[in-house]
Amino acid sequence: MRGFKRLYIPEPLGAALVLLILVGATGYGVYQLSEPAAGWIAKAPESLRRIEQKLIALRKPVEQVSKATEQVEKITKMDDGKKTQVVELKDPGLSNLLLNQTPGVIIGTVTMFILLYFFLASGDLFLLKLVRVLPTLKDKKRAVEIVRQIEQNVSTYLFTVTMINAGLGVAVGLAMFFLQMPNPLLWGVMAGFLEFIPYLGPTVGLTVLTLVALLTFENLGHALLVSAVYLGLTAIQGNFIAPMVLGRRLTLNPMVIFIALIFWGWIWGIPGALLAVPMLATFKIFCDHIEPLTPIGEFLGK
Repeated sequence: MRGFKRLYIPEPLGAALVLLILVGATGYGVYQLSEPAAGWIAKAPESLRRIEQKLIALRKPVEQVSKATEQVEKITKMDDGKKTQVVELKDPGLSNLLLNQTPGVIIGTVTMFILLYFFLASGDLFLLKLVRVLPTLKDKKRAVEIVRQIEQNVSTYLFTVTMINAGLGVAVGLAMFFLQMPNPLLWGVMAGFLEFIPYLGPTVGLTVLTLVALLTFENLGHALLVSAVYLGLTAIQGNFIAPMVLGRRLTLNPMVIFIALIFWGWIWGIPGALLAVPMLATFKIFCDHIEPLTPIGEFLGK
């Protein structure tokens, strides 16, 4: 937006150009990945049945333990001769679930883009209003300094995390290509996107890739190698690369991150989980610049 302003492009027009670029790039990416993703989703029920057949050998010991437990419960349970009515709930299915969620996702997306447009088009309006309401010149200068530092730090944080996650996506995509996984580009994009949700995202990615590998390869060792490579790459990224690149100033307490993920995920679902860490980082930086709140910033840090 500031670049457009230097080119004497009005802020409303600049905001529209930014949104067009964002929507165009996102739409192109979704279009390129929609076909393989839709194919995997359509084959999901059949795929799960095939995976279940492959895992029968591993399930037998567990089933034997379950049967033994049921027999013990039957022996210890007093039978009063009354039959208990059993209510069975049918699974609505993946397709019905997706159809039910689609209108809410569309409405939320449109609302987000409208709000984003007004934020971008407003420019420094809210900062100017903040400066006007502050009583002294010292407070005005301090407010501008804090806002600019927060803006710079958060921008640096988001840009750095995005580059790190993109690098992880490239590494995962190349690894899946050499391991002969189908659609390696899809798994690389999935890995980079899920990495924005710390702890929970990599867990989901590991689960999905493990299921796809079990479905793709007859050799169980080959399938487990896919899982091990993905787990190793995410572990290196999370434990070494990200802390080294971000530094201590922008690292957050893992426990606080996990609590924030649970809270915002409960409030806003998947968008809340994606926004949890950026909002937490913003709040930490704000606390670091306000002297009475520095203890809170220290608590939120790693």
